Amino acid sequence: MKSEGYSEPVLGRGEEQRPSSGESRPTQTAPPVAELVSPLARSPVQEARFRKLSILVPVYNEEHYIEQVLEAVLGAPLPEGMDREVIVVDDASTDRTCQRLRRFAAGHPQVRLFFHSANQGKGAAIRKAVKQSSGDVIVIQDADLEYDPNEYGRLLEPILAGHADVVYGSRFLASPYRRVLYYWHSLGNRFLTAFSNCFTDLNLSDMETCFKMVRASILKTIPIRSNRFGIEPELTAKFAGRGCRIYEVPISYRGRTYNEGKKITWWDGLKAIFTIVYFRLAEDLYPEKYGREIFYSLSNTHRIHQWVAGLIGPWVGQRVLELGAGLGNLTRCLMPRDAYAVAEVDPLCFDFLRNLYSYDRRVTVSQLDVGSPEAFEGLEGKFDTVLCLNMLQSVEDDRLALRNLFRVLQPGGRACLLVPQGRWLYGSLDRHQGYLRRYSRAGLKSKLEEAGFQVEAQFSFNRVCMPAWALHSRFFRSRRLHRIQLKLFDSTIWIWRRLDRALPWPGLSCVAVGKKPVSPGSVPRKPRSGRGET
Repeated sequence: MKSEGYSEPVLGRGEEQRPSSGESRPTQTAPPVAELVSPLARSPVQEARFRKLSILVPVYNEEHYIEQVLEAVLGAPLPEGMDREVIVVDDASTDRTCQRLRRFAAGHPQVRLFFHSANQGKGAAIRKAVKQSSGDVIVIQDADLEYDPNEYGRLLEPILAGHADVVYGSRFLASPYRRVLYYWHSLGNRFLTAFSNCFTDLNLSDMETCFKMVRASILKTIPIRSNRFGIEPELTAKFAGRGCRIYEVPISYRGRTYNEGKKITWWDGLKAIFTIVYFRLAEDLYPEKYGREIFYSLSNTHRIHQWVAGLIGPWVGQRVLELGAGLGNLTRCLMPRDAYAVAEVDPLCFDFLRNLYSYDRRVTVSQLDVGSPEAFEGLEGKFDTVLCLNMLQSVEDDRLALRNLFRVLQPGGRACLLVPQGRWLYGSLDRHQGYLRRYSRAGLKSKLEEAGFQVEAQFSFNRVCMPAWALHSRFFRSRRLHRIQLKLFDSTIWIWRRLDRALPWPGLSCVAVGKKPVSPGSVPRKPRSGRGET
């Protein structure tokens, strides 16, 4: 008796079915893009509303300046309706800074104090402050008088306008004034900025600036590793790696001398060079929980996504809804289309996609939960193609999800699915990535037909990786695949694509194409009683 993973495919091995040449796609008149995606555009998550600014102030031995700085921070003008909070982290000061902070905070409830028992550095203080912040936008403010809080409004402007995710206040752009000080410091800053730009492919003028204003949803999901001044190049590398929209605005600058309390030295500059190189290679962009390291590594395997796009491309129409779009790798392979809606529940991915397509009016980004029927209200019959790739296995009620896909398709429209195949393969890798199940070919076909679809095609994908997945997931019980393994596989994909068709075992995944019948009398089949096949 054959294992479910070895059930016969709808197509012969090596075949890639295409829509028949005599069959035409649905020919109803295409609605305007705005009308097509308006239910998505009206979603409240589409518009970022910024109501609170979190001002992070790392402090170390600033007894003579800290109260003056905090008064300026609290008195700085903000846009109407925007609140502020001030998060101060004292990094084990050895002077009277702590006493003055407590005295000041006692009369100002907007100021919240946190203390380190031992000196750890500016990066460690900011890391703690970020965790304690509750605002929608975050700005870093040094506890001296070099940066003027009255310029918060200038930094906020690109974010509030919806253009930027990150704004740097540049000391080297044209500004009303700046204090003339150390030439070698200025030269060192320009060198470090240029060196950083070489690794991040940005054209910043001032990477080392303290004034960095960031949307909180981004900064709170970036792991900060540097404890000291290395935080400046680290954040820059990670903003670039996350694809953030970065703007610069000119700011005034009143630098201090070492007699006045300046702390950064030439040694910090040397360590910055190492930090720039390290975080370019490390690609440490996301929190470690929830399998982020696998997720980001998979996002860099571009040739795999091109392979998938080539397989499903013939069934993809001009008005597309892609569910579980991740970081948009497949989206880029399938664009352009008349209208393309990408949906992603994960807030990290949603932010990334919104940044990526902020200037493309053909693309709408939304947070749609495929397992919620309410989320699809107003979208009935709007699309000729729905893509649900590598997502259905993570939905608790996959039958409801398939019915939602059926609802949004116009008659004659198609749903393209890619799911993990072979129930016997389910193991540690699946659990770590949040998979609830793997599918047999017969079970997937049954669920599609139950939702009302006519199954047009069903075939295996990625046979070459099935033995390695079984070994890692079932035998070694691994929780992740190393990015080097994925990179190596991706770089040699041209070999595996040709070999894949000749292998005798089923693929790691199954691709299925379901068509919504044109006949108005076709209705979804009622679920079978009893326990169904997964």
